[in-house]
Amino acid sequence: MRPAELKRLLERVRRGTVSPAAAARRLHEAPLEQLEFATLDHQRALRSGFPEVIFGLGKTPGQIVAIARRLLAHGDPVLVTRADEAARAALRAAFPAAEVHERARCVVVRHAAVRRAPRGRGSVLVVCAGTADLPVAEEALVTARVMGSRAALVADVGVAGLHRLLAVRGDLDDADCLVVVAGMEGALPSVVGGLTGVPLVAVPTSVGYGASFDGLAALLAMLNSCAPGVVVVNIDNGFGAGVFAARVARRAAPR
Repeated sequence: MRPAELKRLLERVRRGTVSPAAAARRLHEAPLEQLEFATLDHQRALRSGFPEVIFGLGKTPGQIVAIARRLLAHGDPVLVTRADEAARAALRAAFPAAEVHERARCVVVRHAAVRRAPRGRGSVLVVCAGTADLPVAEEALVTARVMGSRAALVADVGVAGLHRLLAVRGDLDDADCLVVVAGMEGALPSVVGGLTGVPLVAVPTSVGYGASFDGLAALLAMLNSCAPGVVVVNIDNGFGAGVFAARVARRAAPR
């Protein structure tokens, strides 16, 4: 059950078209669905604002499709992250209307009754240091959009050419939340954090030469940022940053 469904149910109780006993039975329907290989949580949207997300790594294409079908049966939009080529092909075959984001390795599937995504609430801007960071940046972008926020991307504005970042400073200030993605030495979030007071979540990527240690150097740099107010997610975790940014943006938007 999603928050909008709960609100409609309570409105029907208030109007007298549904009895309190019937509503109680609806609310006590088993929130969990047990599959052979997964336990699905159908009330997660009531608690966190968005249904369960499918993490594709470690799952077979068949398992991913089966989980997606059950989530869709409850009317929930489905976001699959870290879907490899075989999983993306299986989802495309099973759901021809699916949105497949190849570079981000994400797939979004919506219920057939939902012709288009609702207009987003609050704005997220994903700022990407280099072209090599785009897979992680786009994962954050797709996540923020599917979780209900308007989201845009500014790419290739790393510290090697600061004039590129200054050219979009107005866009930084206009956002409700920023996601700043960078590899190498991970300096970009500190720079952005010093230019604006907009809430900011930094994402270190595993992009870089040997001494970057697959993103560890960027992670440590971001954790030690001189700019106050910079929060950091794990290496390559565009999904986690997108969730955080969408929650901030939704709260910032007029209700």
